[in-house]
Amino acid sequence: MLPLEGMRVLDMTQIMAGPYCTMVLGDLGADVMKIERIPGGDDTRRMGPFVENESVSFMMINRNKKSLTLNLKTEKGKQIFYELAKKADVIVENYKPGVVKSLGIDYETIEAMNPGIIYCSVSGYGQTGPYSHKGGFDIMAQGMTGLMSMTGEPGGRPVKAGIAMNDISAGVTALYSILAAYVHKMKTGVGQYIDVSLVESGLAWSVWESAAYFGAGEVPTATGSRHRMNAPYQAYKTKDGYVLVGGANQRNWEKFCKGVVEKPEWIDDPRFLTTVERVKNVEELEQCIEEIFIHETTAYWVNKLDQAEVPGGPINTYDQTLNDPHILARGMVQEFEHPRAGKMKTLGIPAKLSKTPGQIRMAAPMLGQHAEKILSEDLGYTPEEIQQLRENGVI
Repeated sequence: MLPLEGMRVLDMTQIMAGPYCTMVLGDLGADVMKIERIPGGDDTRRMGPFVENESVSFMMINRNKKSLTLNLKTEKGKQIFYELAKKADVIVENYKPGVVKSLGIDYETIEAMNPGIIYCSVSGYGQTGPYSHKGGFDIMAQGMTGLMSMTGEPGGRPVKAGIAMNDISAGVTALYSILAAYVHKMKTGVGQYIDVSLVESGLAWSVWESAAYFGAGEVPTATGSRHRMNAPYQAYKTKDGYVLVGGANQRNWEKFCKGVVEKPEWIDDPRFLTTVERVKNVEELEQCIEEIFIHETTAYWVNKLDQAEVPGGPINTYDQTLNDPHILARGMVQEFEHPRAGKMKTLGIPAKLSKTPGQIRMAAPMLGQHAEKILSEDLGYTPEEIQQLRENGVI
């Protein structure tokens, strides 16, 4: 049995933040129905690469879901949505604020039909505040939260994180908020509304940076791979690339000096005596370390770090990551069978639950693939009625 078996979710989201949240709910056993618009469905379906005309990007983030296309601008389409909503535990949507109200599928409307509904809205800036009316994508949220001002090399152009960090952080925020609301519902029978934004979700992750500002008035700037509060804790140039060193406490620093660079005299060097001094003199420390590291390969230094039990490692390219023996041994590359694209690979499930581990139970759906199943099994529609809905452009 999966932990969320029995939870019914209506997923009205697209692109990344909302779909990531509902994917994890599906991985943990929830019955996720993806309600997609007519025509075209989720915009991600039109993002490459494609296998047999099916988007691999869509496949990666929409597994363990069923798909029903629904024209919510028709009265019949809205009625079908209401029927599904009455039986649902969770609704997740990421329309621009105000759209669900204009469609008549907002929280207040659904709560009147189903007081136990957990209704989560994911948007760029939230449902309230002076920017709530603005559309927002991940890169705007990275810019507004200050993330781009402190990513990249000192003095360089602003750089976004390599992944859609604010999208994913919003998906994770929505996920744990829904789970908390679901626990509350199990205790009381009462649902609630959840307002999640890309901006606040990403901002909440900047704990060290906010500490620097609130504690010392320091405005964080770009530091490359350096840490703001620890050293040595960054990438160092080697003979054939770079190696990462995590000497993030005094014990690791001393092991690094003795067992890796074989410079025990650095331990008592006034420039490097404490973490504070090492951070203050980080440029000198970098120069001293790289003068040694430059004579051997990355693999050599990774091995030395491992032998000295100092955290360290290479900077992999993504193909190296997805073929790394540790990643494979931990089950982070999985295979599934797609009805049109055939056998495909996907990322695995990162949390390893001992009693109720998540499962990849089904491939991402083709557009509208489960219309008959949902309408007949969940709502009792006859084949003739379903055909009429198709002819009328409702589904």
